[in-house]
Amino acid sequence: MEQKESRGYVQVYTGDGKGKTTAAIGLAVRALGAGKRVLFLQFMKRPDYSEHRILTTLPGLKVIALGKPYFVARADRISPEAAAAMGRGLVVFEPGKPPEDYVRLLEGGLEAARVALTGGEYDLVVLDELNVALSLGLVELDEVLKLLDARAANVEVVITGRGAPPALLERADLVTEMREAKHYFRQGVPARRGIEN
Repeated sequence: MEQKESRGYVQVYTGDGKGKTTAAIGLAVRALGAGKRVLFLQFMKRPDYSEHRILTTLPGLKVIALGKPYFVARADRISPEAAAAMGRGLVVFEPGKPPEDYVRLLEGGLEAARVALTGGEYDLVVLDELNVALSLGLVELDEVLKLLDARAANVEVVITGRGAPPALLERADLVTEMREAKHYFRQGVPARRGIEN
């Protein structure tokens, strides 16, 4: 069977288990090893995540982090207790009324993705945590689907994050669902630097 190296596919890594970004990083490193050019576009993340520090040192890989100094949550998806536990580092918004500054920031991210997917500069484009931005209503699904339709045929795309919408799963060529079977977070272990963030 002949390999079709010139065709890029759409991969989605989703689910409630740990490892979606980690898997995308692994694929990015593998692509670099094969001489491919990679854009790692992080929606919902600031550059203070540990992976950002090392990824920015790798030749052939560009990282763009699009996050604010606060987390966001929809009011209908977070309990008052959980919101209180997060304190001032959380902005809770009503469905359909996300923070405008976050929406504008992520619209810029979609434009950067469009340029990367159509411009011929990259072989692999990772849209990390884009599913989360979709599920929160910070970006529009139709815009993401248009990006995928417009991409150059040879560009591989990886979209990560919990809550991938059914229409995106349908459009994807590969879907991996990370399922949590057990997690120490349930015993009160907080996110650890270099492991979870």
